[in-house]
Amino acid sequence: MIRYCACSALLAALVLADPTALPAQTPPSEHDLQVYAGLHAAAATGDVAEIEKLIGQGERPNLQDASSRTPLIVAAFRRQHAAAQALLRLGADPNARDAEHYDVLTIAAINNDLEMVRIALAGGADPRNVTAPHHGTALMAAAQRGHVEIVRALVDAKAALDAVNDLGWTALIAAVLLGNGDADHTATVEALVKAGADTEIADGRGTTALGHARSRGYGEMVRILTAAAGRRT
Repeated sequence: MIRYCACSALLAALVLADPTALPAQTPPSEHDLQVYAGLHAAAATGDVAEIEKLIGQGERPNLQDASSRTPLIVAAFRRQHAAAQALLRLGADPNARDAEHYDVLTIAAINNDLEMVRIALAGGADPRNVTAPHHGTALMAAAQRGHVEIVRALVDAKAALDAVNDLGWTALIAAVLLGNGDADHTATVEALVKAGADTEIADGRGTTALGHARSRGYGEMVRILTAAAGRRT
C-alpha cells in the first residue's frame, strides 16, 4: 500500500478546493507532432506498416522523445489502437513512463479509452503501477473522473483496490471527493464496493468515503457505503 504522509494534508486541501490543481498529463504538442520522425511519427499517425518496417530494420521500440514519451505512450495519447498493438507485439515496454510519470494505462484511464486500457493490459501493463498524479494508480485516475467502465476493467485486472496516494486517498475516497455525486461517480463507488474495496480506510484527516459522502449529501453513495460498512469485521 502507498503510504500517506501527514505533510500532504495542505496539498489535499488545495486539491479539494480546486480539483483542476491535480497535475495534468501533457500529450505531444503540435510542435512535437511536426518534428517527430521514425517510430514516434508512425505511432502518432497510426501507421502500423511503418512501425513493423522500422522495428524490422532495427529501430528501438522504446526510444524516448524529449519528454520521455516512448512511441507506445504517443500512441496512447493519440488513441492509435492498432499502432499500440503493433508496438506491444514488437517489444514495446507496456510499463514505461514519461517525464511526468504517466504510463500507458493511466493515460488511457484518464482519457476514458477503454479499448486502449484493454490493449495495454493484454500487452502486459501492470495495473498496480504507481503513477502520476500524486503517486496514485490508473484505478484512482479513473475513479476520480467517474470512468466506471475503466474502473471495472482495472478491477478485473486485479488493480490494487486499497492503495493510498500522497493525498491520503484511495480510489473509493477519490470517487466521492472529486465527483459531484453524479451517476457516473455513484456507479464507480458501487463498482469499487462490489469488488471489495475497504470502506473503513480513512484519509489523513480521519474521514472515510462514507463520511465524505454524508457531509456532501450524496444520498445514493451513502446508501451504498452504509450497506458495505463493517463487512470486514
